[in-house]
Amino acid sequence: MSFITLVRHGQANSSARSEGEYDRLSDLGWQQARWLGAHFREAGDVFARIHTGTLRRHVETAEGIGAQSLHGTVQDPRLNEMAYFDMAQALEREHGIAVPQDREGFVQHLPTLLRHWRDGRIEGAPERWESFETRVRDALQEIAGGEGRALVVTSGGLIGMAMRLVMGLDLPAMAHLCLAIENSSVHRIQPLPTGLAMTQFNALPHLDTPARRHARSHL
Repeated sequence: MSFITLVRHGQANSSARSEGEYDRLSDLGWQQARWLGAHFREAGDVFARIHTGTLRRHVETAEGIGAQSLHGTVQDPRLNEMAYFDMAQALEREHGIAVPQDREGFVQHLPTLLRHWRDGRIEGAPERWESFETRVRDALQEIAGGEGRALVVTSGGLIGMAMRLVMGLDLPAMAHLCLAIENSSVHRIQPLPTGLAMTQFNALPHLDTPARRHARSHL
């Protein structure tokens, strides 16, 4: 089995209120990706395989990192984010729980949304919780079973689910973890005889200097 490096996409359109509006990198997101790619090259981090979701922000982040220089980049819809905006709007329609307008509201809203989703209480959800969990598990196992170290560019919710599966987290712990995941952050999973294990979470080596700390972002 192979080592997996998960990367959350660079900052997207943080003022968005829909899936389509959100799905593109901001200028800062592009810069975060370029800095991360430079860090990988300087550190001698070589990847045999690149996997991304099919979302524009995933593909753009991989491009910024410089992944296009590698042959055989795989776009896999199983690595796409949960449809947060769609479910947030459905949650408001069905339960009167308002869509958050700022980060503070989002921090309170995400655990509530995930709980309703898991319990099957969002009728307008485009995907069932169980389906999301299954596709993340299947994608991880398939990538881990491939040859050579893999770089996976995806989203925070998917990384949160991956950590839930690897570490056996309950829902509140997963939600708490998702809220901490920063744009362009690095997370590493390695195979052990007992299964996959997390060895790094939310690392930002490319932004960990006084001159770049301003470039850290969550949304």
